[in-house]
Amino acid sequence: MLSPVQLGQNSGLRVSQLCLGTMNIGEPGRGHQGDWTLGVDAARPIFSAAIDHGLFYFDCADIYGVGASEEVVGKLLNELLPRDEYVLATKIAMPMGRNPNQMGLSRKHVMEGVDACLRRLGHDYLDHLVIHRHPQATPLGAVVPIEETLEALHDVVKAGKALYLGASSMFAAQFVELQLTAKMNGWTPFISMQNHYNLIYREEEREMNPYCARTGVALTPWSPLARGILAGSYKGGFDHGSTTRSQGQDRARTQSLYRGEMDFKIADRVMEIAGKYGKTAAQISVAWLLQKPEVHAPIVGVSRVQQLDELVEATDIVLDPTDVAYLEELYRPLENLLSIGFS
Repeated sequence: MLSPVQLGQNSGLRVSQLCLGTMNIGEPGRGHQGDWTLGVDAARPIFSAAIDHGLFYFDCADIYGVGASEEVVGKLLNELLPRDEYVLATKIAMPMGRNPNQMGLSRKHVMEGVDACLRRLGHDYLDHLVIHRHPQATPLGAVVPIEETLEALHDVVKAGKALYLGASSMFAAQFVELQLTAKMNGWTPFISMQNHYNLIYREEEREMNPYCARTGVALTPWSPLARGILAGSYKGGFDHGSTTRSQGQDRARTQSLYRGEMDFKIADRVMEIAGKYGKTAAQISVAWLLQKPEVHAPIVGVSRVQQLDELVEATDIVLDPTDVAYLEELYRPLENLLSIGFS
């Protein structure tokens, strides 16, 4: 059974130790992840199992399935739980249409985008509204003054449409600027950072993670299993995909994110340690993250109830410091993905 944790030191919001990511839930065939998407009937047992395990924190985004994920997630949550028994997050910023104003973090799109999220979810408010990237780093979006974005987000909070704000992958300097600008203007700050962090991509340990730890911002990392690499889905190479996701169009995205020469060697060590503990590689990877004190609720995605059961068990695993050192030993510095494209 998962325990509740406080989401950082700057809010009273409590969430479950794990957050259920819903990128693979929506309408099969719709959106960039459509070839491995679960529909409402396939997703219902996963949501029910999550609730039974004490998982009550759910993360969505408007771009997942181009709105379909929010529709299914909202339907299932409304069906399975009273509104005050779960924490619902969604994200805005990515292109939701061809019109230039259907993307980015301008005041117009923040206001219209949040309203659209609420309509699709069938909810009156969001617990946690997360900007999917920095206001000046969204695909195809305009270069928006950060003051415009921050004031619009503050107005969303004051209107009662969102209770808390979070941010996602950006440079630490960009996040610091956002936080300080919000503070100077009396606007709502961000209480969380949803960044890219796992055993084979640890560049966030240089600046973002220490900054968040010092300032009480919660880390809720995405891709804790490196899109299946750390769970053994690729079995040593990108041409050895063993799952629907790793064999489909998502493989190209995975290859664009993970290009380190030590990636699969680190994954092999995870398998080795998993054997030592009698656990799965996925469990060891999540346990490693959970032992980082600044990490609060890693975002995990699953396609089967059994996978969720195993990841819940990972919250009870305590890795010996020598095993942690062994898992981390092979890592070599990588070029920050934000500096060469889009993380």
